Amino acid sequence: MAEISEKYNTKCPGVKRLMREAMELAEATEEYCARPLEDNLFEWHFTVQGPKGTDFEGGIYHGRILLPKEYPMHPPHIILLTPNGRFEVNKKICLSISGHHPETWQPSWSIRTALLALIAFMPTPAEGTIGSLDYSPAERKVLAKKSVSWVCSQCGEISALLSSTAAKPITDEEKSVLNQIAFKAEEEQTAKPPEEPAHEPEPQVLESSEPTNSFLDQLTEVLVALLVGAIGIFIYRRWNAHYPTSETEL
Repeated sequence: MAEISEKYNTKCPGVKRLMREAMELAEATEEYCARPLEDNLFEWHFTVQGPKGTDFEGGIYHGRILLPKEYPMHPPHIILLTPNGRFEVNKKICLSISGHHPETWQPSWSIRTALLALIAFMPTPAEGTIGSLDYSPAERKVLAKKSVSWVCSQCGEISALLSSTAAKPITDEEKSVLNQIAFKAEEEQTAKPPEEPAHEPEPQVLESSEPTNSFLDQLTEVLVALLVGAIGIFIYRRWNAHYPTSETEL
């Protein structure tokens, strides 16, 4: 932590917050542990034990937490590194407290909150959420056994990172968060009603806003017909005036 204090501006709210959380999480527990990298306060590695009574019981899972510069105003991204059958490895997973849902994140939440949420969320169905897998119980149990011997290139054997120390009790606020996440999981399982196909609007027939137009057109046609008739009568009379005897002879 001394090197980090020299590297970062300790007056920055985000730095101060992360350094405080690092002190609070300095001691590993039997359920989880997390700490920042030696040279990067905004990248943490964590280890969690699979929840008891589930397909992940006995498993130990390791991952990364990527924190934005705006933390704690913006949520972290969580990435699993250990094959587990629930989340894709090396991919940012979708939780209501992760970077995929900034609209639900609250600055009062912490890295510990994220770890508790991850543990609680592991047994829930994948339901097609981002970064999720839906392996069978048998496959997950096999991966849980294999996870104990998994080694991180930066942290070493992950099985040695947890301790026998019990984690501190969950606060009321953390219980509320976990309940929200469980409720969100139930919502994701609820089948969405089929969407009704969009109906194309029927073409509208535009009626004339000026009903007198058709009357004027008819009147014009009558006047033209009368004019043509008058011209025909005039020509006929002129013809008879010039050739009066031709009719008599005929």
